[in-house]
Amino acid sequence: MQNSPVVDSKIRIHTRPQAVLFRLKALLLQLRRGARNLFDSEIRRYPKADELVGRPAIAESKTPLWTETEPEERFLLAGKAQNLRIAVERLDGLEIPAGATFSFWKHLGHVNRLKGYVVGRELREGCIVPNVGGGLCQLSNALYDAALEAGFEIVERHAHTKVIPGSLAERNRDATVFWNYVDLRFRAAQPFRIEARLGRDHLRVVFRGDRPAARPLVQITKRTIREGPLTDHPNSCATCGVESCFRSLKPDANLDFGRTAFLLDEYAPEFDDYIQKTRAGKDWLFLPLDGRRFNRSNYAWNTGGFGRVRQSVFETILRSYRSRRLAAQGAARQKSLLASAEKLAASYAKKLRFDVTHVVVSQNLLPYLWKSGALGGRTFDVLMTALPMTEIQRRLDAAFERNPQSTTLGDFRAPAELLETEREALINARQIVTPHTEIAAVFGPRAVSIDWQRPAVKENGRRKNGKFTVVFPAATVGRKGCYELREALRDLDVRLLTLGATIEGADFWDGFDREAGGDDWPEKADLVVLPAYVEHRPRRLLLAAARGLPVIASKSCGVGGVAGIETIEDGDAESLKTTVRRLIETGRNGRAE
Repeated sequence: MQNSPVVDSKIRIHTRPQAVLFRLKALLLQLRRGARNLFDSEIRRYPKADELVGRPAIAESKTPLWTETEPEERFLLAGKAQNLRIAVERLDGLEIPAGATFSFWKHLGHVNRLKGYVVGRELREGCIVPNVGGGLCQLSNALYDAALEAGFEIVERHAHTKVIPGSLAERNRDATVFWNYVDLRFRAAQPFRIEARLGRDHLRVVFRGDRPAARPLVQITKRTIREGPLTDHPNSCATCGVESCFRSLKPDANLDFGRTAFLLDEYAPEFDDYIQKTRAGKDWLFLPLDGRRFNRSNYAWNTGGFGRVRQSVFETILRSYRSRRLAAQGAARQKSLLASAEKLAASYAKKLRFDVTHVVVSQNLLPYLWKSGALGGRTFDVLMTALPMTEIQRRLDAAFERNPQSTTLGDFRAPAELLETEREALINARQIVTPHTEIAAVFGPRAVSIDWQRPAVKENGRRKNGKFTVVFPAATVGRKGCYELREALRDLDVRLLTLGATIEGADFWDGFDREAGGDDWPEKADLVVLPAYVEHRPRRLLLAAARGLPVIASKSCGVGGVAGIETIEDGDAESLKTTVRRLIETGRNGRAE
């Protein structure tokens, strides 16, 4: 028989009759406030707009999300984060006219499970209790804090009865709320915009507009007085261990709380291997395809032991149909791929449960998930085989300066807003997981380097060519370094195999002994060269190296350190020419022997 816990005399024991009485009193107050709101013409909802987007920030409040260290509290904090994700989305972008009163509850409405709210932490009657919608006070605190900083007139504000460590209540800048009779209301003499965002570990509220010439007197027409000293911290139902209180939770009930969700798109064997090594049995795998299908590379993610979340069959078919109709290259293709990633990210965001506290996400989905707020309040890692879009576009711009005659190097640039969103998301990422050595170099200590998986090959059945054969394992587009390769091979007595369409112009390779290569290109190759400015999937380079073929690749191909591959600087035509000629000479001498 276990000993009964020692009950602190300061801990209040809650009973069910008391809870029922509280609920009845609250209901009467809610009905009264609801009736008054019906006849209060000043209390109304205001729309989101973008008229004040460019105005200066006049106030900011930034507060931490994860303020508790006790593992038993984690599920309540995760619930709070989920509730804040929903509430922040309702408030972000609101623009309040001059002289109009902002009401917290008028804009949020009643919180309930149907709207996606979950159990979070709520301060009630001196204790932290689990309740649906709990945690929204952090948002009302931040709004009140920013309103004070901006010099707004406070119409209604209520202080908490206790102080939660780490909250704004420690500085008496808090504002508790309880539907609908405990509200936060304020107004300003000038129009202002509310911007609210949930970061990885903090809540940020910003007001934009014009600061008044003189700070008005802050008026508090409704207020409550905090009882007890500021150091009188509340007890939590998750940790107090008082079994006689009906709200008390078992201390070990939520110790194993939290899971990881892997939000995936295109298959990559390196990432599949990484996921299998790092996942736990309770984690979730989000897939764009039905688990019984394979993608076009004839691979499938290893889904054994995972909970799986998939797109609907209709979404899968539609995405596949659109992909097949795209051109092989060009701006239209890039725009369509971005739109497809945005839709997949939105589908995943709707299915993320609040108990997902960590996310591992494919790079192309990252900016859309970040913008939607789905990653707010969560840690996340990014699976990357492409450089950040800002860096890609910088390298394309540099390549276009070298080759202004190119028809492809300047055909597409992503919107500036998308670049900024991805940049911000990558700053907030915990780790960058990549086999790409150039990406790992960009992110330094935050990069988790994994090995490229070289394909298993049979013995090299390479033919003996009559003429030394160089393979360009890509379509003829500027970003793959076709201009640099053309210059390096000029006046050399070699045969050239190109893989893919000649998009830079039908006459691009005029004067060269060239032919289009097929699937048997490894048997025909004496040397493989890819001086690309952008390369996400160097599979053909890895295959060539695995077969013992000499390979030249730019650093942007991300295969530095792979045995059998020589790397050169991007756009260094002289170095490329020297290396090509050396390997051609070495190869010819080897064949002669």
